[in-house]
Amino acid sequence: MSSTRRFPHVAVATAVASLLMTNTASAQLGKQAGLIEPNVAADSTLAALPPLNADIAAALKAARPILSVVDLDGLLGGKGIAKPQRTELYKKVFVHVDLNRGTDAEFLLIPGVDAKLLAAIKTGRPYKTFAPFTAAVTKASNAAEATRIEQYVFIPVELNTWTPDIMDSFASIGVGTRQWKREFEEYRPWTSMEQFEREIGKYVRSRPTELKRLARYVYIAK
Repeated sequence: MSSTRRFPHVAVATAVASLLMTNTASAQLGKQAGLIEPNVAADSTLAALPPLNADIAAALKAARPILSVVDLDGLLGGKGIAKPQRTELYKKVFVHVDLNRGTDAEFLLIPGVDAKLLAAIKTGRPYKTFAPFTAAVTKASNAAEATRIEQYVFIPVELNTWTPDIMDSFASIGVGTRQWKREFEEYRPWTSMEQFEREIGKYVRSRPTELKRLARYVYIAK
């Protein structure tokens, strides 16, 4: 008799482990560890992060969508927040960087990323999963650093081929929600980003800046 039949809990544990491994492998937003996305965070959440305050939180909200951490950095610098303070702040709040399309300037704003790590990250492009990213950063630094940096980055989602577990990894930043999964699937096949802007734009007429934010997380394969 097999061990899974004699011990049903073994079968359950195996199934759960398999599911978790599949979801982790399919995730395209790095595993989050409490990092706050300034485009979706509440004003009170942002204002509570030193050295931010209510006025700066309001300015961040008014600037949405903040499509790059470079833009965020410029805005905060313009508010008189010194570079060392901004670097410390980015351990808590950040605009995620596209692993395949992100600029050097964006990657170098991730706390702890230097020229060596930047080169290692860029060597693995184009990324389809996080496995080669983890391998590259681990080789250049260590596994703990790969895990830490992963929360700052994402792999863009191909609109015609994504699966639920891929989109679910974006739920915490308001992209992989039930609504967007439904709409992104309903309009398949996607043929152009103009189509995306037209169809998804119907749902965000009252907040048009949201369309630009959603668009940075997706693409259409040629």
